[in-house]
Amino acid sequence: MPAHTDQTVPAAPTNVVGATPVFTDPLWRVPVELRPVEVELLRSEPLRRLHFVVHGGASAISTLQSYSRLEHTLGVLALVVRFRPRDELLRIAALLHDIGHLPLSHTFEGLGGLDHHAIGSRLLRAEPIRGVLEEHGVDADAVVSLLDGKPLSPLTGRSGLLNLDHLDSYVRSGRAAGRLDVDPAVLLGRLRLVDSAVSADRETAATLVGLVGAEARLHTSWDNVGPVSVVRRLAARLLDDTGLDPARLARMTDHRFWSALDACAATRTESGMIRYEPHRLKVTVGHASDDDGCGWDFSLRKIYSSAPLVDGERIEGAAPGLAGELDALRLLPTDFHVRWS
Repeated sequence: MPAHTDQTVPAAPTNVVGATPVFTDPLWRVPVELRPVEVELLRSEPLRRLHFVVHGGASAISTLQSYSRLEHTLGVLALVVRFRPRDELLRIAALLHDIGHLPLSHTFEGLGGLDHHAIGSRLLRAEPIRGVLEEHGVDADAVVSLLDGKPLSPLTGRSGLLNLDHLDSYVRSGRAAGRLDVDPAVLLGRLRLVDSAVSADRETAATLVGLVGAEARLHTSWDNVGPVSVVRRLAARLLDDTGLDPARLARMTDHRFWSALDACAATRTESGMIRYEPHRLKVTVGHASDDDGCGWDFSLRKIYSSAPLVDGERIEGAAPGLAGELDALRLLPTDFHVRWS
């Protein structure tokens, strides 16, 4: 038998914990030379927690949208480094922009007054994040202001226009769903920033609009509406029946959230049903005027849609056909009736 050695196994090339000086995003394939402050942030609890929160929310139950909120966060960092590599504040904001997300991301946003933007702002001003930033001469309040859109940046952008945060979301989701027909690295090479918005040539803009539309149709489909409506009901019941502090719920990982549902008599049965028998869910468009009490009405909070610039110009003037595709998304249903069969 070969003798054992003390050689160290090399770190994985994606490097999500700053174990080596360079992180390479597997989607965009942009190498990021991590700065000391970025390494410390990656190792902090608020960032590590995002590795255990799915980006797609409850739709991860019924789809293969199983990548984490941290994967998206690092993708946004890679995009910032691609376009604004020397902007330290923007790089830090990219890393921290989602730390306030609840378990299962957006799934039960709003319950108990929970808002991931407000939670994120509080976390930025508290330990351990504030201490890490101060140690490296970074003002936490400046990061909060940047994430609030003051000043305007490609991370948040102008309302209705495609920013780097949403760009990563649409492309990453498209890859997971098998609807991405272009190499992301090639796509990225065709993009530029104009006045803090993502701009593309006409052909690439059509690809992006297609991804935006596909994501909107996913959000209004059975795959999303069914599990999201159930999990929101379960989260509300958990808060009502256990007296759980909404702030404690907000800081759970997905695993701890499911464990809390399993531990509560009022949620245990349906929690198992949504994870192991989601095929039994029936979703119809529109609210029910009469029902036998076995179903419930559900409304989507919003449908996400944002437009790229086309050769630096607003899409309405540069590509009215593409603008029409985005406008048509407003006709997608947002009111549903859900029940167990």
